[in-house]
Order: sequence, then structure tokens, then C-alpha cells
Amino acid sequence: MYRARDQVDNAEWLAELDEAADRLGLEETARSRAEDLFLSSVPESDRSKRAVIATSLYAASLLAGDQRSQTVVAEAVGVARLTIQQRWKPLLREAGFEPPDW
Repeated sequence: MYRARDQVDNAEWLAELDEAADRLGLEETARSRAEDLFLSSVPESDRSKRAVIATSLYAASLLAGDQRSQTVVAEAVGVARLTIQQRWKPLLREAGFEPPDW
């Protein structure tokens, strides 16, 4: 869970998340869930925030049934696909979801 203050503190990162969601053409449900996932697991290091944005967008698209590939999401955010591949299942578990076994 996150605090309302986290939205203010991470406004520039949320704007980046929203821009990437625009590039991906994600629907509102996936966007909202990605924001929640990001804010629930936002790291201290600015360097890691872009990776969490990408992972949040990918995981949220899965949850919302608006799935995008790891490669497409990685390109939209500017990270390596491997970044998403390594982080999406732990992110879902931390948020209380059970990721698929595939």
C-alpha cells in the first residue's frame, strides 16, 4: 500500500508512466493498476524507478487483460526486456497476486 504523499513525491515518474502507457495504447484499467503497482513498490533509487515503471506497466496489462509483450513495454519505457522478465512475477507477488506459472 502507498500513501497519498507518494503520488506527489513521484509526480514526474507517474508522468513518465502515463507517457509510456500512451505509447502502448493501454486502456484506463491497465493504466490505473500500473500506477498502483508502481506506487506500492517505488524504489528509493531514481535509477531503478524506470525499471519499476516498465514492470508495473507489463504486469498491469496482464492483470487488465490488455496484454503487451515484454519487448514492446521495454521499448516504450527505454529499458531492457530482461529487466521486465526478472521483475514482473515478484512484483505481482508483493502486490498480493499469484502470477501464472508459464
